Amino acid sequence: MVVTEYLERNAKLYGDEVALIELNPEDQDTRRITWKESELIESSRFQPYRREITWSVFEEKANRAANMLLGRGIKKGDKVAIIMYNCLEWLPIYFGILKTGAIAVPFNFRYDADEILYCAELAEVDVIVFGPEFIGRIETNAERLGKGRLLIYVGDNCPSFAESYRELVADCSSQAPGIMLTEDDFGAIYFSSGTTGFPKAILHKHRSLTQAAEMEQKHHETGREDTFLCIPPLYHTGAKFHWMGSLVAGSKAVLLKGAKPETILKAVSDEQCTIVWLLVPWAQDILDAFDRGDFKITDFKLDQWRLMHIGAQPVPPSLIKRWKEYFPHHQYDTNYGLSESTGPGCVHLGMENIHKVGAIGVPGYRWETKIIDEQGNVVPQGEVGELCVKGPGVMTCYYRNEEATAETIKDGWLLTGDMAMQDPDGFIYLVDRKKDVIVSGGENIYPVQIEDFLRKMDKIKDVAVIGLPDRRLGEKTAAVIEIKEGFTCTKEEVEEFCQALPRYKRPKEIIFSDIPRNATGKIEKPKLRKMYGADRLVAQETSEA
Repeated sequence: MVVTEYLERNAKLYGDEVALIELNPEDQDTRRITWKESELIESSRFQPYRREITWSVFEEKANRAANMLLGRGIKKGDKVAIIMYNCLEWLPIYFGILKTGAIAVPFNFRYDADEILYCAELAEVDVIVFGPEFIGRIETNAERLGKGRLLIYVGDNCPSFAESYRELVADCSSQAPGIMLTEDDFGAIYFSSGTTGFPKAILHKHRSLTQAAEMEQKHHETGREDTFLCIPPLYHTGAKFHWMGSLVAGSKAVLLKGAKPETILKAVSDEQCTIVWLLVPWAQDILDAFDRGDFKITDFKLDQWRLMHIGAQPVPPSLIKRWKEYFPHHQYDTNYGLSESTGPGCVHLGMENIHKVGAIGVPGYRWETKIIDEQGNVVPQGEVGELCVKGPGVMTCYYRNEEATAETIKDGWLLTGDMAMQDPDGFIYLVDRKKDVIVSGGENIYPVQIEDFLRKMDKIKDVAVIGLPDRRLGEKTAAVIEIKEGFTCTKEEVEEFCQALPRYKRPKEIIFSDIPRNATGKIEKPKLRKMYGADRLVAQETSEA
């Protein structure tokens, strides 16, 4: 079964029920309008606060998008890119692409003009569908992007170098195009984070998409009465495939623009959301706002909220301990994954295992795991090695990159690049990224362990531990620390707090600064190493000279 069949089923069984809601709290106009009404609004500056579509309208819009693309010559195996912010149009366009048999290629909305061009050429994209926020970035390379490609604009006031999506679909049939799809057909290309250079293109078959959707529904027991709140960007595998649990269940979901604590809580309250996926910074911000007394839990209707889950990065156990103090009845889950494994869930904690907070969990639905050494041998339980996963969600390849594919997939096993260990109960703990391990004086130091320790300090909001060049040790540990709003902290206080750590784990340098995170909440450690590493090595060499 392919995921488009779930949409078709929902349109038949639950056609008049709401499928998707878009909330844009930035807009002060609180009118509630349907998709059809929103299409009649001509002002590009007007963004209605709340829009919604039913399952039947969702299916009709996807079919119109598919028939439009087919009418423009798009065929099975072609690639169609999407670069838009979260909105009510995003998912119907994505499903329309899938319905043609073409390959959906979501672009990171943080890509600059050169990255957009690079990814379009790497993935051999035939069409780029883009929103109003990206006119400038597309226009910069419009001549090269438009050479042999369709540029389709979703919004008002279509630029001269593109075609209007609204006009193109206006006369297209709302009936399913009837393209036969199987789980062995190619379905999507996603991109790696690109933190060490330009991203790699990750090719998945429809089997991967179906696996992710069915696994999400199973892991979180998503039912017809649930309402899922989606905040992260839909281009990311995490957001989309967490939402697909709602697709499989045939239940409602809310796309929220904005991640301020009050914005999130108000959306949960107003829309009676039951499942919310948060990134670590958002959960921290909510707790900090409660601690400061910015508002009270009783200001919102939250009794129906049953599950909060986190993914995309290691989760400090101290954060969940604080969360349970405010929400003692919440179920909780941690989801581990990567785009090469179709996003989160190849390892997950499990809602019944909150006593194991700190672990990323056990193999997910239909997944296998192992932890290996440098020679590829399985390490003894309790020892650190590289985590490998195997299952129906493993990518086909890095598109047009055989060398990288061969390095990452061995005998069907995906080498994640994450260092991990397994406890006697079979739970896997993430130790660090293989490339983030600090080797200081011949000793392996795992930054996540130090970060978890430092987050226990009341004044610290966020922390990233990185390795900096050191003439004597090779690398030394440095803690980049972001202090909570309204607090002050000194290096001496941090150093005193770190006395409880073994000497070799104590940071040799303390840097107070904001912590940069990407759109999925991951700390951008390469950026920090670039900011602080080279300058300090030059300073050290100058001093020694």
